[in-house]
Amino acid sequence: MNQSVKKALNLLNLFDEKTYELSLKEISERANLPKPTAYRLLTTLESMNFVYKLKENEHDSRYRLGLKLLELGKLVSDQLEVRRVAYPYMETLANEIQEAVHLVVINHNEAIYIEKVESSKAIRLYTRIGKSSPLYVGSGPKLLLANLPKEKQEVILNQAETKGRINRIKFEDELQRIRLEGYSYSISEQDENTTGISYPIYDYHNRVIAALTISGLSTYFEGDNLKTIKAKSKETAAVISRKLGFRGFIQGVVD
Repeated sequence: MNQSVKKALNLLNLFDEKTYELSLKEISERANLPKPTAYRLLTTLESMNFVYKLKENEHDSRYRLGLKLLELGKLVSDQLEVRRVAYPYMETLANEIQEAVHLVVINHNEAIYIEKVESSKAIRLYTRIGKSSPLYVGSGPKLLLANLPKEKQEVILNQAETKGRINRIKFEDELQRIRLEGYSYSISEQDENTTGISYPIYDYHNRVIAALTISGLSTYFEGDNLKTIKAKSKETAAVISRKLGFRGFIQGVVD
């Protein structure tokens, strides 16, 4: 473990519900660090908005936790909320279509699988909660990427193109199709002979905050079975969105 990072994070742990504000001297003493070291770590944390300097004088500086922690806490809270709301509907959907159902969100320019309901079939896919994936691989990640603001898309697409991971023109066409059709699919992108289909989950700000992803062996994603999977998955994503406060229009879904 990087000791500087550990020391910096330990400084954040000095604050709690009874300790909103600490001086540089207090932080140095409580963390058992030399004052110059504590000041250097706090300066780094301040530059990232994890702490802010309340005041500084010739005797001492005083610090409070920064708004970046509130922002990150809100992200965690949102993820916990969507998991709590989505899970019972994911269970129902998995039982109806007999395929694995996942909940995927964006974390640090990657897709991360934060919930999963297994298929009851004997053959199961190797996916797990906590698995991460590039945003250009798989139906869930691609759906999330397609609904990012243009400037964030550009950063990710530029990186993928530089690494030779995508054909830029074809991939941008695919993202456009996802936005127009309202869902994403993938075939053998993460695992051979598997298909994934994903629908967006919206919050009360009408933002796409997660992807409801159904995946299984490609042989099951054909004909009438595919139609059933798509219809039930789309309806489930819409119900979860409504439960999260979304009030917008979803094409092909009757309220």
